[in-house]
Amino acid sequence: MRVAKYYNNRDVRIEEMPTPQIGAGELLVKVMASGICGSDVMEWYRIKKAPLVLGHEIAGEIVGVGDGVKRFKVGDRVTVAHHVPCNTCHYCLNGHYSVCETLRTTNFYPGGFAEYLRVPPINVDRGTFILPNEVSYEEGTFAEPLACTLLGQRKAGLRPGHSILVIGSGISGLLHILLARALGAGKIFAVDITEYRLNMAKQCGADTAFHAKEDVPAHIRKHNDGRLADLVIVCTGAPSAIDQAFRSIDRGGAILFFAPTEPNVTTPVNLWDLWRNCNSLILSYAGPPDDTTASIELLRTGRVKVRNLITHRLGLAETALGFKLVSEAKDSVKVIIEPQK
Repeated sequence: MRVAKYYNNRDVRIEEMPTPQIGAGELLVKVMASGICGSDVMEWYRIKKAPLVLGHEIAGEIVGVGDGVKRFKVGDRVTVAHHVPCNTCHYCLNGHYSVCETLRTTNFYPGGFAEYLRVPPINVDRGTFILPNEVSYEEGTFAEPLACTLLGQRKAGLRPGHSILVIGSGISGLLHILLARALGAGKIFAVDITEYRLNMAKQCGADTAFHAKEDVPAHIRKHNDGRLADLVIVCTGAPSAIDQAFRSIDRGGAILFFAPTEPNVTTPVNLWDLWRNCNSLILSYAGPPDDTTASIELLRTGRVKVRNLITHRLGLAETALGFKLVSEAKDSVKVIIEPQK
């Protein structure tokens, strides 16, 4: 089978690998669509394991079922989580699935930028989800990132009527805007450094979108009855964005850090201001199975509409172009790779 193997952001090669053989309890999935995630182009993170086949936002059709699998059959349309929790460790039992050691070590093989992938038994058990007929394959690739978004907003305590500032209007920021609007948020503000993404933010439901170089706190106060934001969601690891978040949060509000910095980056924190203003700092990544189920339902009902976020649909042979588009972060949002083309 063909795969797109990652060496670095500028070197993604089409190579041949054997089609995976499945055993008892496993599935073979024909990959129909696979999204390029912003984390796929975090070169400082990915380069350590290169070369490898990336791709974890996938949707496809089951074409092989191993002995003992009862819940799925050949022909089922599915999305599959690459990381799954054990559900029995101290962290899982306390609701901290993202830090479960099993979640950090599980994966399917070889990755979503391939014509086929093998789903191990543990991923079959708690990481494989039927796609409703109303959800296309390309929409199904959003189940994983939307689940991550859902977990983050739940941890941050988003409530109807809350004013929201989203810093960074790439795909993560736009999903946060769409979800916050679906969950009844009040005023939604968006910030970015490109006009293209600011326009996308407004199309997704942001009331106001402005360039990061502007006086962001002043803009929020102007359009929010003199107050700052109840919730700031940071979707970029840029130090300037982090500083902007601290200056834009209202008393009693929370900051959700949804994107990492590079390792060993030190961020200054004014603990006095946080203490005096009763602010909360929330960090979140990944999405447990329940949130994936919920995200699929949000897609099925159309409460979160993601089709307009797809700016490029490319065949497997064009995966290198897809990585270039995502890493440049200019006139693209979600790039979908279709491995069967």
